[in-house]
Amino acid sequence: MKSELIVDVQPQEISIALLEEGKLEEFSKERREPIFAVGNIYYGRVKKVMPALNAAFVDVGHEKEGFLHYLDLGSQFLTIKKYVDDLHSGQRVQMVKIQPQEEVGKEGQIADVLKVGDMILVQVSKEPINTKGPRLTAEISIAGRNIVLMPFAEKVMVSNKIKREAERSRLKQLVQSIKPKGYGVIVRTVAEEKRVAALDTELRVLVKRWEEAVSKLQQKTEVALIKEEIGRTIGIIRDVFSPSFESIAVNDAEMYEEIKQYIELISPEHASIVQLYKNDQPIFDHYDVTRQMKTGLGRTVGFKHSGYLIMEKTEALFSIDVNSGSKKLFEDQEQNAFGFNMLAADEIVHQLRLRDIGGIIIIDFIDMDSKENQQALYDHVRELMGRDRAKHNVLPLSKFGLMQITRQRVRPALEVDIREVCPTCHGKGKVQSSLFFTETLETQLNLYAQHFGKRLRLHLHPFVAAYIKQGGIGSLSLKWWWKYKVKIVPNQSLGVLQYQFFDKDAHRLELPDDEDALSENQ
Repeated sequence: MKSELIVDVQPQEISIALLEEGKLEEFSKERREPIFAVGNIYYGRVKKVMPALNAAFVDVGHEKEGFLHYLDLGSQFLTIKKYVDDLHSGQRVQMVKIQPQEEVGKEGQIADVLKVGDMILVQVSKEPINTKGPRLTAEISIAGRNIVLMPFAEKVMVSNKIKREAERSRLKQLVQSIKPKGYGVIVRTVAEEKRVAALDTELRVLVKRWEEAVSKLQQKTEVALIKEEIGRTIGIIRDVFSPSFESIAVNDAEMYEEIKQYIELISPEHASIVQLYKNDQPIFDHYDVTRQMKTGLGRTVGFKHSGYLIMEKTEALFSIDVNSGSKKLFEDQEQNAFGFNMLAADEIVHQLRLRDIGGIIIIDFIDMDSKENQQALYDHVRELMGRDRAKHNVLPLSKFGLMQITRQRVRPALEVDIREVCPTCHGKGKVQSSLFFTETLETQLNLYAQHFGKRLRLHLHPFVAAYIKQGGIGSLSLKWWWKYKVKIVPNQSLGVLQYQFFDKDAHRLELPDDEDALSENQ
């Protein structure tokens, strides 16, 4: 299957789209500011111990304390805590010389292990969602492409998705022979058939990351970030990269170098697929991502043969209603319902992955009487969900025709507002005339040209861009080109009367406040 990763780097955020055979399969946004991302490791302070919840609230620098349950302490919590305390006291401690402490059992009380004021090492397992702070774990792990490193765990475990016993045994013995004492390792599915050299190199890199992280503890007396997870862009590449990837396109030179270096590390033979996108047209427009987002992320989502889904988010769950529309696949009502349900299942699973919907999902399929059809639909959904990387559970149809799915949620679900609010009337129902708008644009062109020089790029809604380009030799676009050397670029992400200026290197331009105010008063 042809896979492409498209990375749109903007001043405030980075958007990442995964395409499979040209279809948008995953989309995520990462703000370019400190976030409490999954995988971040913090030196935190216990603020509250809640015996009723058998949990503690830990200050990690977020406005809401992180939640740490007793079961998330891990069996080696006391050993890690002693190691961290010794490091913080200024001692030079080697992991192999740490005396193992008593293991923390699965049944116990957190008040017997932690007290208010304790400084502990924790890792984010779920990002803050809505009003909740981050979910934490004290079972520290450092994820790589092929393996996951777990300090003090000692065990070697192999992914259950590797089915062949001979390969499982080979990988286990191989990793056991190369791992340093004091570490545990989880062998990931992508490590299947990997040679010892590749695993050994990655293991050394992960051990170095851990050592660099804990070395910072000697200088820390307050809550602090000890190790930041690699960016979500690199994280997605790490988790989804396969030889089927044909291109990774990015529109920023710095991010391009970062991605290329990572690909050279994990798969040198594929380094050439990383491409720096330099065209004037926005990268998401060029790869048809913008259109797919606007048509596929609304409340109503269509699928084949005029069927459609109604998707609603509530505080408790996510509901999906399946509708057949006006067309019929079969004259027989039962077969017609079954056909539309099977088509709907394909789109539903696609939407769960695309929007990264987690928690409880309730699907109201079209009613079917046949038990065989109900079972076939259930089997089909399970098969489709089998390709989902997130942990999930699918239940058979209930007697009311409802299917329940639970899907792991580690970060907020994607929410993209596909509506375009008029930038002129702000929803009041009146807009300025098109003639006045073109005059406004020319005034802005003059100001931007004076301030930034010529050779600018003016991004406009495609309808407006087409209007300005019409007329050939007498068009406004040609007139402006001769006068200002400005190039008109259609941009699907803009509203009808919105515009943006860029320089020839695709950097967004903004006028100083005083000149902006002057243009509004003219």
